[in-house]
Amino acid sequence: MVGFDVTLRRGRRNGILSSDQAPKTTVADTASIKAKPGQGCPRCGGVVFAAEEVLAKGRQWHRKCFKCRDCTKTLDSINACDGPDGDVYCKTCYGKKWGPHGYGFACGSGFLQTDGLTEDEISQSRPFYNPDTTSIKAPPGQGCPRCGGMVFAAEQQLAKGTMWHKKCFNCAECHRPLDSVLACDGPDREIHCRACYGKLFGPKGFGFGHRPTLVCADGTAPAVHDPRPNSGPKAAPGQGCKRCGYAVYAAEQMISKNGQWHKRCFSCHDCNRSLDSTTLNDGPDGEIYCRGCYGRNFGPKGVGFGMGAGTLTMA
Repeated sequence: MVGFDVTLRRGRRNGILSSDQAPKTTVADTASIKAKPGQGCPRCGGVVFAAEEVLAKGRQWHRKCFKCRDCTKTLDSINACDGPDGDVYCKTCYGKKWGPHGYGFACGSGFLQTDGLTEDEISQSRPFYNPDTTSIKAPPGQGCPRCGGMVFAAEQQLAKGTMWHKKCFNCAECHRPLDSVLACDGPDREIHCRACYGKLFGPKGFGFGHRPTLVCADGTAPAVHDPRPNSGPKAAPGQGCKRCGYAVYAAEQMISKNGQWHKRCFSCHDCNRSLDSTTLNDGPDGEIYCRGCYGRNFGPKGVGFGMGAGTLTMA
């Protein structure tokens, strides 16, 4: 027993206490630890530590201070509204204090809330809202090509590097709504559907633009029409169609190794057979050929080459 008392006294001297003498945990009120002006919690001015930090519009709040200024409702990132006075509110209190006032606002339909103001004062203090963004004019060359209004990201449509309003993105002729698949950029800097683009800028003549119709009643055959353009300004050297030299627009563009072509010019140089990306062969002379004509012109010559086995071709 004497040895136990000695051990207990030694434990007390060394700082070892029994369970009933252990120190109790206390919660420190960080709001009482004042921060430097402009750096603490906007509500209480105390230092905000990471474990209790809530962010709102770049400012740090205590979690317990992040409540509505008027009704003290606990807030989060969804229902918090930053007021113009630098405080936070719930959506209801924000609408009552900072929202529009008048008949049908803030307190439900049919409730008149004028706060002692006349009709002229209410109309002057009411926020102006205009959903028609076409009336907001943009600087020259930066707005919608159709109406000239400012184009915002929520209503943006792109066509050949220009921004359009979604409601303005329709055919200039028939006003059919367009998308990235149906839109054709015309040389007049407008957009058209495929049908109107073909009627305005496509090849003209028998069988083009419309269904084939009877164009002669005296029994004579119509003249053969060459679909390639033969009038108008030529494109800059090296920038137009490799076959005809005229400008090539996106709706009729075909690309090969040697340059860009009109879809109607994208045919074999020898046999005029229409080509695509699977049958195309770029020749060393800058022209395009089908496989047969390419082999006859630039393939190996001799017995078994060019025109089938057993055939002798002499260059």
